[in-house]
Amino acid sequence: MLEIIDKFDQLRAQARMGGGEERIHAQHRRGKLTARERLEVLMDQGTFEELDTFVEHNCADFGMQETHVAGDGVVTGFGLIHGRRVFAFSQDFTVFGGSLSESNARKICKIMDMAVKVGSPIIGINDSGGARIQEGVASLAGYAEVFQRNVMASGVVPQISAIMGPCAGGAVYSPALTDFILMVKDTSYMFLTGPDVVKTVTHEEVTAEQLGGAVTHATRSGVADFAFDNDLNLIRHLRKLLSFLPSSNRAPRECIATGDDPKRQILSLDTLVPDDPQRPYDMKELIEKVVDNHDFMEVQAGYAKNIIIGFARMGGQSVGIVANQPLVLAGCLDIASSVKAARFVRFCDCFHIPIITFVDVPGFLPGLQQELGGIIKHGAKLLFAFAEATVPKITVIIRKAYGGAYDVMSSKHLRGDLNYAWPNAEIAVMGPKGAAEIIFRNEIRKADDPEAKLKEVTAAYAANFANPFIAARKGFIDDVIMPRDTRFRVIRGLQTIAGKQLSNPWKKHDNLPL
Repeated sequence: MLEIIDKFDQLRAQARMGGGEERIHAQHRRGKLTARERLEVLMDQGTFEELDTFVEHNCADFGMQETHVAGDGVVTGFGLIHGRRVFAFSQDFTVFGGSLSESNARKICKIMDMAVKVGSPIIGINDSGGARIQEGVASLAGYAEVFQRNVMASGVVPQISAIMGPCAGGAVYSPALTDFILMVKDTSYMFLTGPDVVKTVTHEEVTAEQLGGAVTHATRSGVADFAFDNDLNLIRHLRKLLSFLPSSNRAPRECIATGDDPKRQILSLDTLVPDDPQRPYDMKELIEKVVDNHDFMEVQAGYAKNIIIGFARMGGQSVGIVANQPLVLAGCLDIASSVKAARFVRFCDCFHIPIITFVDVPGFLPGLQQELGGIIKHGAKLLFAFAEATVPKITVIIRKAYGGAYDVMSSKHLRGDLNYAWPNAEIAVMGPKGAAEIIFRNEIRKADDPEAKLKEVTAAYAANFANPFIAARKGFIDDVIMPRDTRFRVIRGLQTIAGKQLSNPWKKHDNLPL
């Protein structure tokens, strides 16, 4: 028996070495952790349990029968993060370049199936050269099996992809189907066709970083939700992201004592918004002041900056926050920001995370490029997401809420539960000046001093119509609140509507305006 145990220990030690010391050193020289090191850092200490350690490929072509490595290029298993069970796979670049084989894919599919059965998040760490060419269509079939499980798990358990090396060709579609993508600058990239193919087909010369690096996807394409400087920083933030998410769509909402007084008044909010309606201010300042312990985890911070999305806690409860950013494009909604916010709202609704919306929106961004790009259909995605959502929804109009954008930003008419406004809020079809120019155009044209007349009628219109009290009289605004009380009113509102029961009509699925 002792001899058997010794042999078993040797086999396990050999498996843990992956592709061997030389390749492990090469991985470290690139500034990257190995597959197992990443999982050890990710999981609570000593909790990771590996499955299918000794699985090998079954390919007998192109000399592959001569080389077998236990694990076959991917490490799979489960462990704890913040004391909660998660399932994970980590591709091992030291073994066949982390390429996906038929056996390799079966390992990934197994833990994905287990995660859905028990209701636990799935974390995929991607560091792979792509499909294992020697296995041909069997490798492609493996990808498709993984994709199918991504789709079936969507909205059931959170799925997070960490891109910590190459991810190219068909391999990119599994991360694209997951809820969040995190990337590492300079060492990770994602693209369907690499720089060499691009040069051959389009004669464009680009580097891998320009084509599909972390910065590119976090700021220009919107594919990545986060970009970090190194593996350790990514893993640290991945753990933090998970702390805001439930284990599954059936898991009860957790309330964590944060030590931040729900009744805390914030006097500085009374002077946050400038008197001049054309002057911008930083909406992030408002968000960070009202959330628990000023701890706001922004998602897609570098992309479509005219809208802010992210997670925080209010009164200890995890919430999703959507807010217009007046510092960028005056907070207008455009194609990119509409799609960005719509996907986030739908994620929150999938997992019963209440949505808090802070509104300062002068409308949809005008322009030929926006119209030709389909702003009508893309803007409808955000409208659809808010209207479809059945989670608790609280909206606070901070300054401007004009035109169709007022409706879209979680208005009372889209089943908003509690809709508040600050006293300075302007809720109207358009800004006072534009409205006055249309309504009083004859009087302005006939006036001795058209400019002075325009100022006069604009001021009159603003005083009579561009305020929150018209909407409040109609019940579209539940209350006009003092800025300093925003935190308290939102938290009390969340407590009040925590037991909300709302369902949509039965359907196979909806037809989101894609």
